[in-house]
Amino acid sequence: MYQFSGKLKTIALALMVIGAVGVISGFLSTPSSIEEVKEHLHHAENAHGSHGKAHHAEADAHVEHHAEAAHDAHGHAEAHHDTHGEAHEEVTAHGEEDHGDSHAEHVYHQLKNRPWAAFYVACLFFFGVTLLVLAFNAIQRVAQAGWSIVLFRVMEGITGNLLPVTMILLVILLLGSAHVHHLFVWMAPGTVDPTAANYDAIIDGKSWWLNVPGWTIRSIVYIVGWNLYRHLSRKASLAEDNETNLVSYKKNFKMSVAFLGFFLFTESMMSWDWIMSLDPHWFSTLFGWYVLATFLVSAITVIAMVTVYLKSKGHLEYVNNSHIHDLAKFMFGFSIFWTYLWFSQFMLIWYADMPEETTYFVQRFEEYKLPFLMMIPMNFIFPILLLINSDYKRIPNFVIGAGVVVLLGHYTDVFIMVMPATVGGEWFFGIPEISAILFFLGLFIYAVFSTIAKAPLLAKGNPFLHESETFHY
Repeated sequence: MYQFSGKLKTIALALMVIGAVGVISGFLSTPSSIEEVKEHLHHAENAHGSHGKAHHAEADAHVEHHAEAAHDAHGHAEAHHDTHGEAHEEVTAHGEEDHGDSHAEHVYHQLKNRPWAAFYVACLFFFGVTLLVLAFNAIQRVAQAGWSIVLFRVMEGITGNLLPVTMILLVILLLGSAHVHHLFVWMAPGTVDPTAANYDAIIDGKSWWLNVPGWTIRSIVYIVGWNLYRHLSRKASLAEDNETNLVSYKKNFKMSVAFLGFFLFTESMMSWDWIMSLDPHWFSTLFGWYVLATFLVSAITVIAMVTVYLKSKGHLEYVNNSHIHDLAKFMFGFSIFWTYLWFSQFMLIWYADMPEETTYFVQRFEEYKLPFLMMIPMNFIFPILLLINSDYKRIPNFVIGAGVVVLLGHYTDVFIMVMPATVGGEWFFGIPEISAILFFLGLFIYAVFSTIAKAPLLAKGNPFLHESETFHY
């Protein structure tokens, strides 16, 4: 039976503490006023002359537009008064001031969003990995797969992270619905009120789905449903160890069938509610599958890495190179699946060239060019080249190396889904982002290995156990 070592526990707690301190620092470092942002923008323009000139040119064009409008409205009268020049200068000065205030306010809100968005990205990533491990475990039970039985306790251990990470996620979501943060722009007051200044007809058209009460209720239903299945399945799995009949096994099988039906609907709706609604003007019919793919390949990668770690510590004696090989095959296969969905979504939107669709990728390509372009080699080219050889799939170090790159690549994928809609061009990979990763990594290590230590590493009572113990490929 595995013992959660004091050293690993200390590392996990240290990561959480360091991460929490960094996250708090990120919130404290945000600007406290719009005037502070104006000063920051002024210094930035002075430091980057070309950018400053471009910005001023844009402002001049904007001011000229206002001046011309004022001139057209009063042109005949102004032509007979010597005060025309003074009026024009007054309008110009007023236009410059309005434009500067508007731009500074926009940047202010983006900078205030950044620590929230960084924390949300990390939370979503670790939540998605944990949820898909739960789903993959259920798939193995429903398929009555023989090879994976010796990995059941590893997968159950990883799903021990589901409750704490979903509780944190739920708090973030509820704070959004309470307007504590403003990641979800469709929640802003007045967006569905035709008499309001910030009325948005597109969001109003989607208000039958995007409304705070319905969104909140759905979020709670998702989280409760996933955690309830995880609790009942784990309880039945432990009961199998001490039974000579198949009562708990059959019960777990039936629960897994029901869960997978629930999961297929809720995973897609979750991706619409928690990710796609960050860009409420945009939608993709492939989005649910795309999010599934990025979390699924990450989940299998984590299963492989935890398995290799436990093997290195002298545990999981029944897990052999064939089991590692099969996990690496899934990493390889679902990396191709992710690439297929990424290209399908991108190609269809690019080819149709509809402004309401292309704006999603235009913003990401222009403002997030480096991470956007790095996703392909990290999530496709590198794992394919490293894992295409069958022999390499059996070498733990190769699997770990590929796994690290895959996880970084798919974290980047989630980063690009969330950040452009919440912080726009005011992004940077710094203390808030790194600290959030460290916090959730520490939480993951603590929750997972605490759960693994609570039960024997071999799930007994399964009728296919002998097949799994003697599995060779």
